[in-house]
Amino acid sequence: MATSTAAKAPLPSGIVSYEDYIAKNKVKAPSNTMDQSAFLTLFTTQLKNQNPLDPVKNEAFVAQLAQFSQLEATSSMKNSMETMVKSLEGDKMLAGAAMIGRRVAVPNGPLILLGGQPVEANVDLATGADGVQMKVFDEKGQLVRKQIFGAQPIGPMRLTWDGYNDNGAAMPDGTYTMQVLASSMGKALQPTVNTLSTVRSVSNAGTGDNTWLLEVDGGKSVNMTDVKRIAY
Repeated sequence: MATSTAAKAPLPSGIVSYEDYIAKNKVKAPSNTMDQSAFLTLFTTQLKNQNPLDPVKNEAFVAQLAQFSQLEATSSMKNSMETMVKSLEGDKMLAGAAMIGRRVAVPNGPLILLGGQPVEANVDLATGADGVQMKVFDEKGQLVRKQIFGAQPIGPMRLTWDGYNDNGAAMPDGTYTMQVLASSMGKALQPTVNTLSTVRSVSNAGTGDNTWLLEVDGGKSVNMTDVKRIAY
């Protein structure tokens, strides 16, 4: 049976068909401004004004409904993703805020001597060491204490500075740094020293990748993901 080629009846002034609406906005970025109500208005207007001699086929109606459903689903998924990202950012901020006032182990952090109490640190030895040397420096970079340890197995090694210099005199409270040197089969190693510092504040790095920074003792900022341990 031949298909009728009769022209479609013109739409009332101010009303456009759904196909015209889509064609007009094709070059634009996907828009969420066409909600369900607007779609239904266009859809029912098209039904009322279709040419009775050449009605829109059922397949075309189904295609339009499917297209709108897909658009609505995409919009819903986008909104859900944005909500999830904001939720994750909020969760990370709350996690960082919960660390304020707590002591955390951070790489290459300062040693804070307070009240003459021993200061702890640790290193992770990637290989067994024939010997380990610990050095403590004051804020001026002067060496105040050096300790030598024997052979150590692979894995974490706990270090403690008692707050005294090499002459046995108590050092004043303040900020110090620790350096650890190790040797393995004649090869010199310098493992990262993890020290305990108190978290003073938390802030967003502003890099757009949900990176949060912790400000610890000595004004040092560390990535939250670099925290090795939280002291209770």
